[in-house]
Amino acid sequence: MLSIDAARREDVPLLLSLIRELAEFEKLAHEVVATEPLLEESLFGARPVVEAVLARVSGEPAGFALYYHNYSTFLGRPGLYLEDLYVRPEHRGQGVGHSLLAYLARLAAARGCGRLEWSVLDWNRRAVEFYEAIGARPVTGWTVYRVTGEALARLAAES
Repeated sequence: MLSIDAARREDVPLLLSLIRELAEFEKLAHEVVATEPLLEESLFGARPVVEAVLARVSGEPAGFALYYHNYSTFLGRPGLYLEDLYVRPEHRGQGVGHSLLAYLARLAAARGCGRLEWSVLDWNRRAVEFYEAIGARPVTGWTVYRVTGEALARLAAES
């Protein structure tokens, strides 16, 4: 009934649709500028930088996870960073999200990764409770910083 498979090139339109659904849920739809060609290049181009899996329930798309490798200098090992995990509302509470995370945990273990990590919006209590129920814990003492847009361009232009 539930299947999880690596995304294929022909899944790009579906993935982008799910990304937009996630952005709507997170109240961040205005930030989505991704296009099918950009996503396809990121997943399947000459130098893929991300991977994705799709969850299907009875053949119907139920959710996705998009992830990439990072690295821990302290562990001396790679990790998997979960950029996005999304389960459509009609499939929540059925184990889809748990199955996606278990899939990624198995993948991380098979690849010799030292950790699997992700970020969660503070206001998303349901997600926080779900993650804590599987044993995930917040990383205290660390704050995510980001440079984008004009600030990124300015920094890149410095000599």
